[in-house]
Amino acid sequence: MTTYAQILLFDGFDPLDVIGPFEVLAAGSDALGGELDVRLVSADGPGPVRSGTRGLLLDASGMLDPGLPGYVVVPGASGPVAGDPDDGVETIPVLLARFAASPSMPVLSEMLANPRVTVTCVCGGGLALAMAGLLDGRNAVTHRLGMDLLDATGATAIDARVVDDGDLITSGGVTSGLDLGLYLLEREFGSQIARSVEQLFEYERRGTVWHAAGRTPVEV
Repeated sequence: MTTYAQILLFDGFDPLDVIGPFEVLAAGSDALGGELDVRLVSADGPGPVRSGTRGLLLDASGMLDPGLPGYVVVPGASGPVAGDPDDGVETIPVLLARFAASPSMPVLSEMLANPRVTVTCVCGGGLALAMAGLLDGRNAVTHRLGMDLLDATGATAIDARVVDDGDLITSGGVTSGLDLGLYLLEREFGSQIARSVEQLFEYERRGTVWHAAGRTPVEV
């Protein structure tokens, strides 16, 4: 049975949050003989979507589909960290807040309720879901600059490169999208597939994936 990996585009997305997982998962698909269907999508359907980095455009090939079994990858935003929105500066917080109020969120909420779908996030993608009220009581991580806000939204911020909370998997800053993609390949298809992509890209996953299970360390 085909497993789908839908990578969501929205106005102001961070290109590396998208391309990192896309390349890793596409290489994994090749290693699987095409069993993994990797596609770029948007809530508005096919067409170009503008990133937050120098206006770079990527084309969505279809509409975000909450019924497809597999994974959805939600990127963060790219832009200035500081600036006055009243002066027209589209900072990362402004872009994430806009995304959190966009038509993508009801669809992502539906996907979180679908047992056949695992929602995954890179960098500020998890923070946007939290801002939309979708991560209450969930363990998650985002870019280090957004960890306090993640906690303030009702999520539990976990200081780890990748956090596996069952049907929700989040990762930290921008390059952690590579680690997320490799972890998804290992979790879904096994270590040999993930290792083959590591070797092809000459990149090794960083850190230990945090799980909401196991023993809690004692203080020493």
